[in-house]
Amino acid sequence: MKTILLLLVAVNLVSFTLYGLDKLKAKKGLWRIRESTLLLIAALGGSVGALLGMEVFRHKTKHWQFKVLVPVFLVLHIALAVWLVKSGLLP
Repeated sequence: MKTILLLLVAVNLVSFTLYGLDKLKAKKGLWRIRESTLLLIAALGGSVGALLGMEVFRHKTKHWQFKVLVPVFLVLHIALAVWLVKSGLLP
């Protein structure tokens, strides 16, 4: 359980950092992080970091894919966590 929690914290920190880094790169006109990469990290457990990154950095908030998919990923992650706990697979 502790390992899973640490992994989730790590992936969300990476997600948040990538959103901030992409915003910085956008402002400076540098090579950007692919949108598919940003969505993938959110889908792989970094949905909280992605949502926070979108809000804190005001980044990708006008793109429908991000406005819809990132919250959907969060709801799915919460549902999965609840199911794992209720089924006894996680304490």
